[in-house]
Amino acid sequence: MGFGRSCPTRRGASADFTRGRGGARCATAHTVTLLVAILVFMPQSPPLRVLLIEDSALLAARLIELVNPLPDVDLIDTVDTEADALDRISAGNPDLLILDLHLREGSGFGVLRSLALSSRPRPKIIVLTNFGLPEYRRAAELFGVEAFLDKAREYFRLPSLLTGFAKEHAVQDPH
Repeated sequence: MGFGRSCPTRRGASADFTRGRGGARCATAHTVTLLVAILVFMPQSPPLRVLLIEDSALLAARLIELVNPLPDVDLIDTVDTEADALDRISAGNPDLLILDLHLREGSGFGVLRSLALSSRPRPKIIVLTNFGLPEYRRAAELFGVEAFLDKAREYFRLPSLLTGFAKEHAVQDPH
């Protein structure tokens, strides 16, 4: 035998890692076993926790279908009023909000104002609205939103933005 460690072969004999065909297979099997053990026991970073604030049930359903398959993104709830949004933000500590500006009761700007006045750290915010007016965009940017998307023209950007924020989140909070 050479310098390598031994490994049982099909016939129960030892195979040398450094010589022969059985050793190569055995070395590969040990490597795979080690990698599986590392992945199983390695702490996983928590997913990006997303709260959807949208008054349209139809659009909320489409957004849920769009967001749920994304890796490392967890849609924690959907609400349709300013008051419910603020309650859920306080209770659930989402990492990111997808925020419509026009809600069933209250507004997305009311949510932004309340978060600006809060002493708690605010989640990242993606505004997704049918009202992509320049003055709305400027006002949202003054509140520090991370992205402002027009539902009709920029809807397709949402998955890539969420995936990017999820990657940032994993680096900032590795466990």
